Amino acid sequence: MERLILPALLAVLLLSCGEKPAKKPNFVFILVDDLGWADIQTNYPDTFYETPNLDRLAGSGMRFTQAYAAHPVCSPTRAALMTGKHPNRVNITDWIPGFSRDREQWELETPAISHQLELEETTLAEKLREGGYQTYFIGKWHLGEEERFWPENQGFDINIGGWSVGAPQLKKGEANGYYAPYGNPRLEDGPEGEYLTDRLTAESIALIQESKDKPFLLYLSFYSVHTPIQPAPRHHEYFMEKREKLQPAATQVTYRQEGTGHTKLIQDNAAYASMIAAMDDNIGKIMEALEESGLDEDTWIILTSDNGGLSTLFTEGAPTANGPLRAGKGWCYEGGIRVPLIIKGPGIKSAGTVSHTPVVSMDMYPTLLSLAGIPEEARDGKNLQPLLEGKNQLDRESLIWHYPHYHGSAWKPGSAIREGKWKLIHFYENQVSELYDLENDPGEKKDLGAEFPEKVTELRQKLMIQLKATGGKVPVRKAN
Repeated sequence: MERLILPALLAVLLLSCGEKPAKKPNFVFILVDDLGWADIQTNYPDTFYETPNLDRLAGSGMRFTQAYAAHPVCSPTRAALMTGKHPNRVNITDWIPGFSRDREQWELETPAISHQLELEETTLAEKLREGGYQTYFIGKWHLGEEERFWPENQGFDINIGGWSVGAPQLKKGEANGYYAPYGNPRLEDGPEGEYLTDRLTAESIALIQESKDKPFLLYLSFYSVHTPIQPAPRHHEYFMEKREKLQPAATQVTYRQEGTGHTKLIQDNAAYASMIAAMDDNIGKIMEALEESGLDEDTWIILTSDNGGLSTLFTEGAPTANGPLRAGKGWCYEGGIRVPLIIKGPGIKSAGTVSHTPVVSMDMYPTLLSLAGIPEEARDGKNLQPLLEGKNQLDRESLIWHYPHYHGSAWKPGSAIREGKWKLIHFYENQVSELYDLENDPGEKKDLGAEFPEKVTELRQKLMIQLKATGGKVPVRKAN
C-alpha cells in the first residue's frame, strides 16, 4: 500500500508546485550611432551602402518603417532609451555638453541642460539586474562627464568602452580614432591599427560565450558611424571602386539649401560606406555567436539608432544622405529623427513582418521589461510586445520632439509634434510653424500651413501643452 501512496503524494506535490518557470530571454540591444533611416538596404533599396546581415535580421524579425529617435541628437535619445522617459523629463535636451560656437550671434538664450543622467533615475539595466539579469555595456555611453555617472554606476555589471565622450578621440600620440590606440579609459588598447568596431564586437562575443547559465542584457552601443569618418580597411577599396561607377556628380543635384545650412542629397562616401559594412559584418558575427552558443532561440535582438544620419551641416561635406527624407541629424524634419528599428526574437508572430506603426525610443524600456516578465513602470513609452505578437496597434495620440538649442547642423531652436499623418514643426526665433502631411509627403517638401491654419493652431496648442507636461524648457529672447 505504501508503495502506491508515496508516488501519488509525489505527483500531487509536483503538480501543486506548478510547472517549471519559463527561462527568461536574453537581450542583445544594438545601438548604432548616427545610423540613418536610409543607410540600410532593407529600408532604402537604392542605398549606396550594403547591409546584408541587417537584411537577414529584418527577414527573421519585425522591421519598423516609421520608428523615431526621441531626439535629433544623441545624448537625449540615449537617456530616453535608458529610462523610458522623454528627454524633457531628465533635462537632457542637447548632446552633452552641447553646442556653443558663435554663441554671441544667437538670437535666443537657450535653456541649461543636465550634463549627466542622474543616479536617481532608474535605468533599464537596473531593472533587469533586479530581475536576475547579468548586464553588460559595450561602447559609447555619453551620459555623464564625471566617472560616477558612467555605466558601471547605472546598473551595468561590466562596462567596456563607455565614458564621457561621444566619439572616438583624435589626439596626437595618444589616440587615433577608430584605430588603436583609442585613448579610452574603459577600453584597453589592442594591437596598433585594430579597428574599434571589430574590437567592441569581439568583447561582446566573449561575454555571450560566458553567459549560458544566466539571462543577460548585452547593450552594444557602437561608436560607428559617428565622425571622425575613418574607413574600415577591408571594405574601403571595394566602395572606392563602386563610387567610380556612379552617375557623374556633375549631372546630379548634390546639395540643397536647409535654412542657413546644406543637406547632402546623394550617398557616395566610400569611407562612410566601409564603416557601415564593418558594422554590418560585426552584427553578422553577433548573430553567429548566438547560434553557435545555442542562445539564438532564447534571445531578442533589437537594432536601432540614436538619431538620423548626418546629412546637414553649415557647409557642404556631410558624410551621408537620408534618401527621400528631409535634412538629417540635428533637425526635427524626418531625416533627423526617423531611424532604423529591427526587432527579432522568440515572440515574433511572423518572420519578415513590416510594421508602419509610429514608435519611439522610449518604447524600448517597457517593451524589454515586459518581455522579461518584469513589472513595468508608467513612463512615456509604450509596450510593443502586443504589436510584436501581431495582436493590436498602439494606443497613442501623438509624439513630440523638443530641441530648444542651436546645433552644428544649422538647426535653430524648435519643437515638433506628429499626430496621425500630420506633423507640425515650430521654430522659436521667428515663431513660425510649418505643417506637413507625412502620408502624402514624407519628404516634407510642401508646407501646408497656409491651407490648414486651424490644424496649425490645434497642433501648436497640443505641442505646447505636452511640452509643459513633460517639463520642456523653451528658449527666450536675449535682452538688448
